[in-house]
Amino acid sequence: MSDRRYRRPRALSPLREHLRDTFWFAPTLALFLVCVLWGAADALDTAILDGLQKAGEYSTVRSLIGVAEDAKTIVTTVSAAMMTFIGVVFSISLVAVQMAAGNFSPRIVRVFIRSRISKLTFSVFLATFLLSLLVLTSYDSETNPRQVASVPLVQSALTLLMVGLSLLLFIAYVTQTLQLMKVGPVAARVTKESFHVLAKMPVQRADDTPLPPEVARVRHQGRSGTLRDVHAARLMRVARRKGVVLRLIPRIGDFVVPGMPILAVHGEPDRVPSRWALQSAVSVGVERTFHQDLGFGLRQLSDIALRALSSAVNDPTTAVQCLDRIVQFLAALAARPLGAVHHRDGKGDVRLIQDVPEWGDLVDLGFAEIRGFAPGNPQVSRRMLAGIDDLLGLVPPERREPLDRHRALLVQAVERALPEAAERAFALEPDRQGIG
Repeated sequence: MSDRRYRRPRALSPLREHLRDTFWFAPTLALFLVCVLWGAADALDTAILDGLQKAGEYSTVRSLIGVAEDAKTIVTTVSAAMMTFIGVVFSISLVAVQMAAGNFSPRIVRVFIRSRISKLTFSVFLATFLLSLLVLTSYDSETNPRQVASVPLVQSALTLLMVGLSLLLFIAYVTQTLQLMKVGPVAARVTKESFHVLAKMPVQRADDTPLPPEVARVRHQGRSGTLRDVHAARLMRVARRKGVVLRLIPRIGDFVVPGMPILAVHGEPDRVPSRWALQSAVSVGVERTFHQDLGFGLRQLSDIALRALSSAVNDPTTAVQCLDRIVQFLAALAARPLGAVHHRDGKGDVRLIQDVPEWGDLVDLGFAEIRGFAPGNPQVSRRMLAGIDDLLGLVPPERREPLDRHRALLVQAVERALPEAAERAFALEPDRQGIG
């Protein structure tokens, strides 16, 4: 049974996460909304003008025409400059993303793609450009207050407001882009995403209730790719209607090819759900995502550390910063139940079983590859030993074995690589900062 309150998966969760991994949805939505906003502002301008003309306030209409004509110069300038500004800003941003991918890991590019500030800035820039074009179409060449048909005063004010918002977002965007070019904020962002996955995942203790016999397997159809996530809510609805239990065979993050079994059906042979209904609930893409992948954050942190420790870069301090975050994440999992996730329906019956990495798998993912570079980098070996010792003080006895194994292997590797006793003693002294 679960050691914490179980939360059923939300139906729109996969769609929301997939949209966060795209860069087209937010700008497209912003362009649509700005068209609606312009239509409302145009109707308001028309209503104000009609009211003044009917009331005979022609002097007021003449004043509004003068104000609108003054604003037209600004709107025209904004329309001409905004697209050029967008091109220059995001060209520089692409260079920054390329540098970050080269210095850290290609998988870090998704941090920029998922950035809310980046999407909001791009969306507001495009919306401001489109709004300025729409407002220019509303200006009337007629200057007679009795015959003028349009005075886009509200629209012009709205354009100026959007320009001000664009400037503020530009400052925030540049600040965030500069932060994401540094390893500390990048590692912190990856760790934060990992904790979001952990918070949403109903990790439970193993259920001793035996499964019904397996009666069918659903094989993957379609393109090859990485299993990104499964629509757990949909699969649970299908399983509840048929009275069966579904079991996900591969883990999230595994590479699947056509013909590979992805779901096992447990229950009565005559109640097997439609294969299309099951297949459509499984999402396969070209790369892993954070949505349901518990180990993806550790994978990225390890990649950053390995690149930093390569002979071409030789930056052990970056590797130590990654180890800090690896230890932080593993410490949060130290006493948490891991293993198969049992998704339950409203009555408490298990309907979907999903495998997640065990404690040993996550420890290996965090330490195994980095440990291979530690003998030649005392800063890394000292930090890793300190991190393992800290984790040994947090985990229950049954979880000590993977940590003890990595500690012993690290000590053996350092002893083989460093023949001098003084150097060995220095490299094997635990230090949370590596070397001060």
